[in-house]
Amino acid sequence: MFITNKHLSRRTFLRAAGVTLGLPFLDCMVPALTAQTRPAPRLSFVYLPHGAIMDQWTPKKVGTSFELPPILQPLKAFREQINIVSGLAHASADTAAVHSLSPTTWLSGVRPKPTQGTDALAGVTADQIAAQQIGQQTLLPSLELGTEDRSGMVGACDREYGCIYMNAMSWSTPTTPLPIEINPRRAFERMFGQAGRTLQDASILDAFKAQVADLQSKVGTRDRAAVGDYLDSVREIERRIQTAASAQKPDPAQAAVPAGIPDSYEEHVKMMYDLLVLAYRANVTRVTTYMVARETSNRSYPHLGVPDAHHEISHHQNQPEAIKKNVKIQVYHLGLFAQFVEKMRSTPDGDGSLLDNSIVLFGSNMSNSNVHDHFPLPNLVIGGGFKGGRHIKYPDRTPMTNLLLTLLEKAGVSLDKLGDSTGKLDL
Repeated sequence: MFITNKHLSRRTFLRAAGVTLGLPFLDCMVPALTAQTRPAPRLSFVYLPHGAIMDQWTPKKVGTSFELPPILQPLKAFREQINIVSGLAHASADTAAVHSLSPTTWLSGVRPKPTQGTDALAGVTADQIAAQQIGQQTLLPSLELGTEDRSGMVGACDREYGCIYMNAMSWSTPTTPLPIEINPRRAFERMFGQAGRTLQDASILDAFKAQVADLQSKVGTRDRAAVGDYLDSVREIERRIQTAASAQKPDPAQAAVPAGIPDSYEEHVKMMYDLLVLAYRANVTRVTTYMVARETSNRSYPHLGVPDAHHEISHHQNQPEAIKKNVKIQVYHLGLFAQFVEKMRSTPDGDGSLLDNSIVLFGSNMSNSNVHDHFPLPNLVIGGGFKGGRHIKYPDRTPMTNLLLTLLEKAGVSLDKLGDSTGKLDL
């Protein structure tokens, strides 16, 4: 790469053999004598299975004078940037096969074809519509992450619906589900290139020493600091992936765990969130999805005092102790999400932060997990320039796809209809 005294394109990448490194948004990416421009918006969809205990998720008051309910307490530092959206439903998921259909309909509003074979048919999801329109100017049109892999499950997972519907929440075409990447190392390689396979021995940053030195010698003080901080973030992710890989001791009696997946579930979740931040910062992609756990997840949370499997305890039978355990799991996940939001808020991006320039939807496609319903859905929107600090209640059973249309429009994606949508919301 050769830097001149002209401004640097936002689409500039450093390139070496087998590896590509994007750059954060820098002052030198704004043409001289012009006002600072706002980076292109990002879209992030974060999915939590098994719904929520809705009376501990939903504020009692509508408007701006609400108190954060127990499950949302971890987000109290972001209260003025949150919009809690109530009254929405997903009719496309209203079948007996709730666990199979919840992930695949959350971002589409289209009921899939009943099948247990390879002839799956669903709806193109909101993230992939965004990827088609605003994701073509980045290295990856979209990035799909998760923490639990059930891609090996085939056949019938839920009544007449096959496992293919439970294994994906992103569909690029009605017949093409996109696989979820759960291995941080492989996600890192996808973001930066195959040279990432040498992470055990060196940093991919070694390939860019000369280019980085050239860049740093030709940009201003603020940009030098921004580049230095960004490269430190890349190296920190590498270090954590290396640590996870070296700490693993495969058990011959069990299936091998791919190198790069931490033994600690919490560290795994945090690492995937950090990869999302890094992907946005490096301009690798503008569209991401993250499934923090899977439908019918058997994960337990003994460190929370919940030794029960998540799926099992989600069928709480209205028992107070079981409800309390569900709330603990949900508060825990909101706490991990809050750490992700804080990193977005504290990362400079143009005149603002990554959070200012990103639209983040956090939610589930199930409401009361005990009865497997899909109304009212737990949803919250944060960032992206929306006026925050509100609990917004729409008429009962307003299509969830109306919210998705609204978020797409805010991100610059033109679309008249999505699934069963009836129009955009005044958000």
